Parts: sequence; structure tokens; C-alpha cells
Amino acid sequence: MEYIGYLTSILIGISLGLIGGGGSILTVPVLVYIFSMDATIATIYSLFIVGITSAIGSISYFRKGLINIKTAFVFGIPSIIGVFITRVYLVPSIPDPVFLIGTYSVTKHILLMLLFAILMIAASYSMIRKATVPGVDKDGHFNYFLIIIQGFAAGVVTGLVGAGGGFMIIPALVFMLRLPMKEAIGTSLLIITANSLLGFFSSANHIAIHWSFLFTIAAFAITGIFIGMRLSKNIDGAKLKPAFGWFVLAMGIYIIIKETMLK
Repeated sequence: MEYIGYLTSILIGISLGLIGGGGSILTVPVLVYIFSMDATIATIYSLFIVGITSAIGSISYFRKGLINIKTAFVFGIPSIIGVFITRVYLVPSIPDPVFLIGTYSVTKHILLMLLFAILMIAASYSMIRKATVPGVDKDGHFNYFLIIIQGFAAGVVTGLVGAGGGFMIIPALVFMLRLPMKEAIGTSLLIITANSLLGFFSSANHIAIHWSFLFTIAAFAITGIFIGMRLSKNIDGAKLKPAFGWFVLAMGIYIIIKETMLK
């Protein structure tokens, strides 16, 4: 099974390199269902894997001048605040078990996986549907309040479930701040790097980290991101996004079924 996990880690990186987001949302399910890791620990490990992989990817985009530093600050600062509040205050305050429904105990693990499944379904919708243009009024002015809210929300998502939140960040950068797609992908990777690594180091002192395992998974994901960036020169990632969205939707539904009906 672990070889399947390593192969899937490569696919996570390919997705990040090719379409700039979405792939990181598979990291927690891989850690939980293939490597049999508890969801709470998996979210912490996912933050490191996603952060390191995104950092490597962002270097290439930076060298090509495809990262907008000013935009990264505008969107990234509220996002980082969201990550910090979530990892330092919200996640540790979640009780275990969370609550009981008759004899059914909703543990912290189940709650996080169900939240993750809901996130996957929301992410799949944003990948499948045709894009609209929120956040810009009819005079062409940016709604910075909405941008700050979405940045903070992306940070909460990253901190809570260990996903990079690229499915939220990239549409905001393209349609709210009007960045070209490739520049939005590069800027998104930088924001995801900051969010994920901050989230990881905010939580890493609470558990014993299996560093060799963590670096192994990260190495496979980094290999994937280089493959994805290479493929992006010849393949339009936007055309692949709806198909990937349907896959993410199926995974989200599977998680809900597994964590409720199959328990």
C-alpha cells in the first residue's frame, strides 16, 4: 500500500505544478487511508508536505517573474492570520470525542475528515463550474474587504484541514485582483507556502515528527511538481481542471460514506 501512497504523492505534486491547486487536497486522504494515520496528525504532516512542495514550485515561478509580491501580501497577510488563529487556538480546543449521537461517537478524527470531505466537495464545484467574476464592481474597482475575508477564510481552511486552499486562492487572484493565470498560480504557491509552513511549525512541537517519512513523501511530491510544471508548457491545465474536479467530488463523497455509514 505504501507504494500506492508514494505514487499518489507524485500526482499531488503534478496537480500543483499543472493547475496550481487542488492536488494538496488529496494529501490528507492519502495519509489517513493509505498510510493509516490519525486525521489530526495527518493535517499537521500535510501542512509540511504541501508547504515544502509549494515552496519548490514557487522558486521556479519567481525566477520567471511570475509571482506578484504585492498581491501576495494583500491576500497573504489575512490568510496567515487565519492559519495562526486556527492552529494555535481553534484546533487544540476541539474536544475528543466532539459529541455523541445515541451510541455513535463523533470523534475529532471523524469531524476533521467530514470537514475535509465537505471542503473537497466545495473545491470540486469551483473546479467544475464555469468561472464568474466576483469582487470587482461595475466601475472596475476591487472589493478589498471581500479579498481580505477570502484570504482569512483560505487561512482557516489551511489551518483546519491541512490543505493549501489553492482552489480558493487562485480564483480570487484571477477574478478579484485580475492576475494572469500563470502569475496567479505562482503567487498562489507563495501564499500556500507561507500558510502551510506557519501552520506546521505552529503545531509541530505538540507531536513527535517522523521526519524521514515526512521528507520521503515530500520528495515524491516535489518530483511531481517538476513534472507538472514541465507538462504545463504543452498542456492547458485549465482544460484538465473539470476532470480533476469530478475526481475530487467522488473522493469527498467516499470519505463521507466511509466515516459515517461504514463505521
